[in-house]
Amino acid sequence: MLRKSTANLPLHGGNAPPWLFQRMEKLAGSIIELIVLEFGSVEMLRRLADPHWFQAFGCVLGFDWHSSGLTTVTCGAIKQAYRRIGPDLGIHAAGGKGGVSRKTPHEIDQIADARAIANGRDLIYASKLSAKVDSAAVQDGYQLYHHSFFFDDAGRWTVVQQGMNDENRYARRYHWFADQPIDFVNEPHAGIITEAQGNNVLNMVASEADRSRQAAVDLFGYDPEKILAELPAEENLFMPRRHEVILTPSEHRQLRKVLIAARDAPVTSYQQLLATPDVGPKTVRSLALLSELIFDAPASHRDPARYSFAHGGKDGYPFPVERRMYDRNIALLEQTVQKCRINPNEKDHALRRLQGWLKLQ
Repeated sequence: MLRKSTANLPLHGGNAPPWLFQRMEKLAGSIIELIVLEFGSVEMLRRLADPHWFQAFGCVLGFDWHSSGLTTVTCGAIKQAYRRIGPDLGIHAAGGKGGVSRKTPHEIDQIADARAIANGRDLIYASKLSAKVDSAAVQDGYQLYHHSFFFDDAGRWTVVQQGMNDENRYARRYHWFADQPIDFVNEPHAGIITEAQGNNVLNMVASEADRSRQAAVDLFGYDPEKILAELPAEENLFMPRRHEVILTPSEHRQLRKVLIAARDAPVTSYQQLLATPDVGPKTVRSLALLSELIFDAPASHRDPARYSFAHGGKDGYPFPVERRMYDRNIALLEQTVQKCRINPNEKDHALRRLQGWLKLQ
């Protein structure tokens, strides 16, 4: 099963002060240990993949409930708790913000080797492809700058990654969860929360983009020069804005390079196409345009961030709030905090923060 979710948050700069981060790390470790002990590692991964629960979790730890920094600091606290506690935490943590995110494959490989996890390569593949999907297959105006990968000894995993949009000053958070082999490119979303809908979106993982995905795969077997000749010139481009794909000379050369390489090593699926080296946002967008021009197979321009809140919109749109799920998630956090072996004052403050966050919902 794959669940993919999204959240939008105001983009804030700065870092958590050391005294706060130390307390966040200690509380994060205690909560995770208890949840894994009572419900198992897969349930902990499932909770981290729920944007609403994750937001409440970060608030309990002590960070601003609506800040983009909640994502990076909360993930950082989990990773630091993992460094301190080790495998006894119940889940493994890799990745992080900026340059640290590029070390994720190496960190996964080290942990998988130390823990004798058989599908370490599959986990690395999942890390790389989830990032590729949210940066190339879903083009919503947000540039990824944070990628955290959490997994257990059974090979089940969760990704929490975040992108920034400098124009609207929001950061959008993407959650992934998989407890069995998955399809990365066909409607992977479950519950999504967002505050800012995207404009001029290209969504190649939407169900209605299936024909476009297949057409893009078919294009990889064609003569590169004939394909490139089909791209409209800038002066002849009288199409809706969503179709705009004007290639610079360097981008034109890059697309030719990818198509020539594909001719020598043909792909058989869109997932394989997306995993191909050098296939990035511009190539994906170019192939989407060509698929529509040549095969009349339009891509989707629906923003995958469909819901206001993970449990439903406060005003009942697009669907009523699922109160049972909402209450169960919050109750789990409350019960877990109550059981944590931490300073009574810190425990009281954590519960107060959770109650304060609830009043804002």
